[in-house]
Amino acid sequence: MCFSLVNKYNVAGPRYTSYPTVPYWNKALFSVKQWKQTLIQAFNESNNTEGISLYIHLPFCESLCTFCGCNKRITKRHEVEIPYIQAVLKEWSLYCKLFDQKPMIKELHLGGGTPTFFSPENLTLLINGIKHKATLAKHYEFSFEGHPNNTTKIHLQTLFDLGFKRVSFGVQDYNPIVQKAIHRLQPFENVKRVTEQARTIGYTSIGHDIIFGLPFQTEVHVIETIKKTKQLLPDRIAFYSYAHVPWIKGNGQRGFEDSDLPTPSMKQNQYQLGKRLLAEAGYYDIGMDHFALKTDALYIASKTETMHRNFMGYTASKTKAMIGLGVSSISDSWYAFAQNVKTLEDYYLLLDNNTIPVFRGHILSKEDLIIRQHILNLMCHFKTSWMANGLYFEDVPEVVMKLKEMQEDGLLKIELNQIFITEKGKPFVRNICMAFDLLLQRNKPEIQLFSMTI
Repeated sequence: MCFSLVNKYNVAGPRYTSYPTVPYWNKALFSVKQWKQTLIQAFNESNNTEGISLYIHLPFCESLCTFCGCNKRITKRHEVEIPYIQAVLKEWSLYCKLFDQKPMIKELHLGGGTPTFFSPENLTLLINGIKHKATLAKHYEFSFEGHPNNTTKIHLQTLFDLGFKRVSFGVQDYNPIVQKAIHRLQPFENVKRVTEQARTIGYTSIGHDIIFGLPFQTEVHVIETIKKTKQLLPDRIAFYSYAHVPWIKGNGQRGFEDSDLPTPSMKQNQYQLGKRLLAEAGYYDIGMDHFALKTDALYIASKTETMHRNFMGYTASKTKAMIGLGVSSISDSWYAFAQNVKTLEDYYLLLDNNTIPVFRGHILSKEDLIIRQHILNLMCHFKTSWMANGLYFEDVPEVVMKLKEMQEDGLLKIELNQIFITEKGKPFVRNICMAFDLLLQRNKPEIQLFSMTI
């Protein structure tokens, strides 16, 4: 990788799990009433065909990982489980009352926090409560994030019996020095145990999350981590850049100094090294920082161009409506976004008053919808066209001018009103998307809002 390109394109930029990105939501023009209307519209348009997606945020963790930028509540008191589950089910009930028929669930994902903080019995209570007010799509997919240190065989069997067939385990890095810096001490034996147990039980897709660019991390650490990963051969791997965002309120990124982090060029070397080692092990680059074996559903979706990206990351299929349940969760009706309140206290208070706990959001304009589709095309398929399906917009000439410089750098090709990202350009897909991000171009932030792209 050319260091001049790394230096040139290593800027703060979004990860584009949505467009517009959260800092550019027009909160002044948003209302919960409008949000409900757009969700009902999306539900009526798609529930009987593709169904809906559910994301459930389970925020509790027993200890703080200092690389984590997620919304979490640190506690060892497990009596918090039942009140939280009751609140989530209350929120789900309020949403179900908006619709004329039972929701048909296509996808359901448990994220966190640490979903396996909850006991198998209480997770059963949660999922059965969700199912009670819904039907399941013919080819539904349930998935969850498991912590290798506290995911038990009973967790795995219980969730499998409830319909979960996909699980992802947070590995990050196997080196003890790096693990100590990020306060995530977990031996390889724990990851091996849960991976093998999941495979024996019958999970069809097992994922591992690996991070590069962590404090004190070197290329040797990346080699050793991927070497161990190859022994277990998970079906898919998220190999992504550490997002250093210590300015976010409540973030735990205070366990090390900035000087302990690899430089941008070192990070890029770690990524290129890891990408090569994963390819040698049979993994295919299917999207930004995501790799999968040929047998995995996400690889197949990438080849059939049915892969989608939303607040849950990459998924093998798309639903127009995605409802986020739990504190800080984000929902998506395609026409609007809505985010729940961020504190447990506010979340419980609003639900006690029979109020859907949304505190901000964004209603997408016609321009937003067009740009959103372009960014989805780039993130999922590494190409897009501004002449297809009404995707032309007024600022195309200005965007093309920005893209031409990237074409000169070998990151993409512009052909017949469309662009194709090259292999050389894939690590810079966030930068390419930024050329389409009209809101970012029109109102560049004075302070850093996003992590660095490299």
